[in-house]
Amino acid sequence: MARLSDPVTILKGIGPTKAKQFASLNIFTLEDLICHFPRGYEDRTKLVTIDKLEPDVPACFKAMVMNTPRTAHIRKGLDITKVQVADCTGRLTLTFFNRKFSAEQLQYGKEYIFYGAVTGDFIGYNMPSPSFESLDAPPINTRRVLPIYPLTAGLSNASVVKAVEQALAVCDPPQEIIPDAVREEYGILPAERAYFAIHQPASMEEAELAKRRLIFEEFFVFSAGLALMRAARSVKKTAPYENLELDPFLKALPFTLTGAQSRAIREIAEDLRRGSPMNRLVQGDVGSGKTMVAAAAAYFAICNGHQAAMMAPTEILAEQHYASLSKLLTPLGISVSLLTGSLTPKQKKLVREDIASGKTRLVVGTHALVSEATVFDDLGLVITDEQHRFGVGQRSALAGKGKDPHLLVMSATPIPRTLALLMYGDLEVSILDELPPGREPVDTFLVNESYRARINNFIRKQVGENHQCFVVCPAVEESDGLDLKAAETWAETLRQTVFPDLRVSLLHGQMKGAEKDAVMSDFAAGNADILVATTVIEVGVDVPNATLMVVEDADRFGLSQLHQLRGRVGRGKAKSYCILTSQTKHPETKQRLKALCQTTDGFKIAEEDLRLRGPGDFFGSRQSGLPVFRVANLSCDLQTLKAAQQASADWIDREGTAKTPEAEALRIRIGQLFARAENTMN
Repeated sequence: MARLSDPVTILKGIGPTKAKQFASLNIFTLEDLICHFPRGYEDRTKLVTIDKLEPDVPACFKAMVMNTPRTAHIRKGLDITKVQVADCTGRLTLTFFNRKFSAEQLQYGKEYIFYGAVTGDFIGYNMPSPSFESLDAPPINTRRVLPIYPLTAGLSNASVVKAVEQALAVCDPPQEIIPDAVREEYGILPAERAYFAIHQPASMEEAELAKRRLIFEEFFVFSAGLALMRAARSVKKTAPYENLELDPFLKALPFTLTGAQSRAIREIAEDLRRGSPMNRLVQGDVGSGKTMVAAAAAYFAICNGHQAAMMAPTEILAEQHYASLSKLLTPLGISVSLLTGSLTPKQKKLVREDIASGKTRLVVGTHALVSEATVFDDLGLVITDEQHRFGVGQRSALAGKGKDPHLLVMSATPIPRTLALLMYGDLEVSILDELPPGREPVDTFLVNESYRARINNFIRKQVGENHQCFVVCPAVEESDGLDLKAAETWAETLRQTVFPDLRVSLLHGQMKGAEKDAVMSDFAAGNADILVATTVIEVGVDVPNATLMVVEDADRFGLSQLHQLRGRVGRGKAKSYCILTSQTKHPETKQRLKALCQTTDGFKIAEEDLRLRGPGDFFGSRQSGLPVFRVANLSCDLQTLKAAQQASADWIDREGTAKTPEAEALRIRIGQLFARAENTMN
């Protein structure tokens, strides 16, 4: 028997060229191949007669060849071969394009099973290039439920079917990891049967059973991994915080905390009293005041003799946090430092010396914080902002610089509860569902290109009142295949033609980091009236003077992304607006965009976005840190998710430390899943 770790090249028909094609699908080993699951199926088990064939509906039928195939050479590169077949209900012409050799395998007077779709009208029907097999041949393309696989250039579905069948024949499927008791309770197929049935189902019903097993397995593995994290954390001990007096901090604030902020701070204080490491998510909509909650947590840590570190995904955001936290905490005698990649080597050295000596009590920074050169005197609290932009390993690397420090993660991206359970299932959650007093909702409008003159007049009106405007485009450069506003071209148009008297800046992700920071800082300082940008401004831009957001081709963005963009305005005292432009005629897309105009509740928007777009698009596939599910779909498989979460929790309670082969295999699979999730971040 072959091993799951053997390369796919041990299979017949897979040489260097084919191996490269499989590699482009991340298939290198037999296990990768067996875990390359179908994206759908074609039920070719049911036979119909010729008179029951429907136009453009693929079907299987049995028929006899009524003449010898005849080939006509139409032009260079095009040969057409025709042959007539018949059954007791009628005749049909089959047409093969550039498949002379294949068609000539059909023998006059012999019966075959064909699969294809007829085309034509009342004048006559024809079937182009059907699949066919002799009655005495094994069912490969007909008389079976045929799996349809994700493919790549040069790799046919038939090639993948053949390779998978070989792999299943020469090695055992992945080891069973779901305990017998769990499988019995939830009606889950055993691993061996499921892995065979997903690729070679006897019926569509069996394919569904196999798919349910594999969905359950993925959710079970991930949920068990999170449960093991919780269990491991619960046995760790830290010294309970005794000094949780917040009055000096509250008196230093220039405003009163909202009820939601106060509630979150109380929950953090309870965690810090408990004597085990805190692991909490503070989740709130744009402008809900998460930074002040983080500041209170840092104040608790510092007052109890420890250091705190806050990691942000961009230098702009790190600098904003540093400015606001310094202003708040320095008068309280707390030293705050900034550590980012753009500091000079000398500046970094001085900051790191202050951190190592303990002089700096709170450090705000970017990934520079996880560098080996950064050493803490006594790191007691780790705060990560915009957590969905960091992987598990990145937050763990920073936490590893202290001795079991408390962890507080923040996200301004409203996340549906279902998704939060998976992304942050190892965390307790605090929700900030109130906006500070005085924050007005941003009025949002959906318009088409016929409103362009009015949009331009409104931009000029806002600038005339000494305010600033964002204009967001879905692309950086123009593309021949897409009729989209491109930031570079549109910025030049606005600068030269529409607003030659105004100051128009450009910002996009292809610019160098220092250049981006300079443009953004310049805009924040009021040195530009209009900033044309891509979604690079989605997170971490605070310009209170900006009162208008115009999003071009808004149908190209997800609802949650549009909500994040809208959150860049309305941060000051003046009334703010968001204009979504779209030429779409699609009713569902229009309805989706109108939903954004009707609510500013980010959580409602996020639920709708998850339902419509799924989790991959929700955050962007390369920054979400979500597990790489091969079969499961978070927006469709909610019942299975809930069942798997309950099953994994029960299993951890009963036998989480068991040494059985199943338990050991489960732990290995958990490690593999989290490794794949982390790799999507790099």
